[in-house]
Amino acid sequence: MTERIYLDWNATSPLRPEARAAMIAALDEVGNPSSVHREGRTARHLVEQARERVAALVRAEPRNVVFTSGGTEANMMALTPALETSGTRFDRLMVSSVEHASVRAGGGFPTHQVEAIPVTADGVVDIGALERRLNELQRQGLRPPLVSIMAANNETGVIQPIKAAAAIVHAAGGLLHVDAVQAVGRIPFDINESDADLMTVSAHKLGGPQGVGALIRRSAALHFAEPLLRGGGQERGARAGTENVAGIAGFGAAAACAMATMTADGERMRAMRDRLEAGLANGPTVVFGQNAERLPNTSLFAAHGLRAETALINLDLGGFAVSSGSACSSGKVTASHVLAAMGVPDKLSSGAIRLSIGPSTGESEINLFLEAWMKLLAGLSKRKRGLAA
Repeated sequence: MTERIYLDWNATSPLRPEARAAMIAALDEVGNPSSVHREGRTARHLVEQARERVAALVRAEPRNVVFTSGGTEANMMALTPALETSGTRFDRLMVSSVEHASVRAGGGFPTHQVEAIPVTADGVVDIGALERRLNELQRQGLRPPLVSIMAANNETGVIQPIKAAAAIVHAAGGLLHVDAVQAVGRIPFDINESDADLMTVSAHKLGGPQGVGALIRRSAALHFAEPLLRGGGQERGARAGTENVAGIAGFGAAAACAMATMTADGERMRAMRDRLEAGLANGPTVVFGQNAERLPNTSLFAAHGLRAETALINLDLGGFAVSSGSACSSGKVTASHVLAAMGVPDKLSSGAIRLSIGPSTGESEINLFLEAWMKLLAGLSKRKRGLAA
């Protein structure tokens, strides 16, 4: 086949036409948004318009949106002992064992102050284990921790019980940060309804440009005593540096589009994903996290004996862009820490393939992928018979 079929939307989503148009228009502006003259005010208007659009997508106050260079920087900003509310700082961080690498790294916390929260075999955070550990910390007279749990997993698509986790964390006096990079724009996420204290979003996961994201607070009372980037005092002192006006404008446009089309897009993507998994069921393929609530666009699966490297090379040569899991590992195919936390055996997890779709993915693309996948499995079966002969 000659035409490429892109099925890796969780790695990055194609730029929406509306975002591209907003970026091109912004690039024609010459003002610095911190300048007081007309050109500066024009640039500032673009930034603040985008801030309002991003805030509206998650029902936040615009003043609580801090633009960053992406999701990783936003996570680094959030996961810091310098985070302060009502004079209280945090000396302990708890993260789920299936978090993105930028969260598992612990941000500004030393390694010995970072604890992992286990997950179930379906990849759902073990709320009972979280509650028991928080109660233990209270009995020991230790400070409540900062807790970070992602809204939806980037590999399995499993949606986490954020509201339940928030209730437990707040009862213990802690704060909850939510990496919502994969969820926002694909499923409704209300920062107030979820009770998350902080959340991370990224433009390029919802059709905006790469290189721009945001850290969003539920309350302005939560602030950063020591900003990650210090200098000119931009972003109300939370993050120094001249704003990426064109990127932010594209982010705002993508957020507005996602908000307008999310429900219809979600229904369509769920139908495509279900069609995919119905086809996978015709072969010896295991779908991970299938019994849990998942994003409508994500499926992670593997077949016994088929390694991810082999599958990725063959599929790429056949015109398909898919992934072996997270796309943030310098292009390396590595063992999935997510599947390891779920208790999946190494022999099976080493073959995991993530297929993530978008609003424009069509039935024909799913059908062509299934044909290619079944051809791979047929070849694997043939090799096994040859070895056994």
